[in-house]
Amino acid sequence: MSGVVLDGWLAGAPAEYALPRARPTLAAAQAWCRRLATTHYENFHVATWFLPRRVRPHFESIYAFSRVADDLGDEVANPATALRLLGEWRAMLAECYERPTLSRHPVFIALRKTFDDTEVPRQLFEDLITAFELDQTLTHHPSIASLIRYSTCSANPVGRLVLWVSGYRDEERASLSDQVCTALQLANFWQDVVEDWQRGRRYLPADAMERFGVSENMIAEPRFTPQFQAMMEWLVDYTGEMLEAGGEIVNTVDAELAVTLRLFVQGGRAALDGIVKQGYDVLERRPSVSKATKLRLLAGALAGKAAGLFSNGRPPE
Repeated sequence: MSGVVLDGWLAGAPAEYALPRARPTLAAAQAWCRRLATTHYENFHVATWFLPRRVRPHFESIYAFSRVADDLGDEVANPATALRLLGEWRAMLAECYERPTLSRHPVFIALRKTFDDTEVPRQLFEDLITAFELDQTLTHHPSIASLIRYSTCSANPVGRLVLWVSGYRDEERASLSDQVCTALQLANFWQDVVEDWQRGRRYLPADAMERFGVSENMIAEPRFTPQFQAMMEWLVDYTGEMLEAGGEIVNTVDAELAVTLRLFVQGGRAALDGIVKQGYDVLERRPSVSKATKLRLLAGALAGKAAGLFSNGRPPE
């Protein structure tokens, strides 16, 4: 669906995402995306700080697109309303590509600049919307294979967008990125078992639950058992191996991008380590990365950025 975006679209969405009546300037739209990126997700803001200044607006517009789409799916109680809103968001994306002068939402004003500067494929954004639509209908995953298929839309496009905007368009790096992004998605699922269950979703794969003798009642009560621990050990090991394999991408890109990618890989490893430190009990409380670990990762990233920037005598951009 494409065409003119009508007044009244995004009705029922969080108020901050309302469609403005007047078309914002590019500067105002980019500022809107920057504000969203810096106030909604601290880790994203920190990670993008290590990127060259010239590409940060592109990452902020990409983040804003994803953040709004995610909230249209997750912050709306009625699945039918969520699907309608996501359909409208998809139509706005089509309009941004096909008839950009009609776009009024700040996300698409800013994103059009990203399209023009980088020629980023539209399909990557379409895939992200598809993932948020799937969340409304596919709430209990039958297998690890199902989660991996889901990640091809929900997580992997983000890594491919990062590479594309940074100037890397080859499939070899993209495949490594897919492994990292899927592993990060899985790690997040393993952290959020109880929260997801309370929202009516179960990302623990049914085939793993059956293999280790884990029932849904154990999540609902919640009740941590040796069977649940054994399943989590296997899932964490599986995810860690995928993250390590994909982490090779850090050695294939320029020094500045490598700092950001390494920070994401290490953050994923820290998340998995947090699960291990709790004895794999993700039911009592959500595992988290300690402030000390975050500071250590940040200090390492700062040192890496300084080494990469000044080894050839040039200052930061």
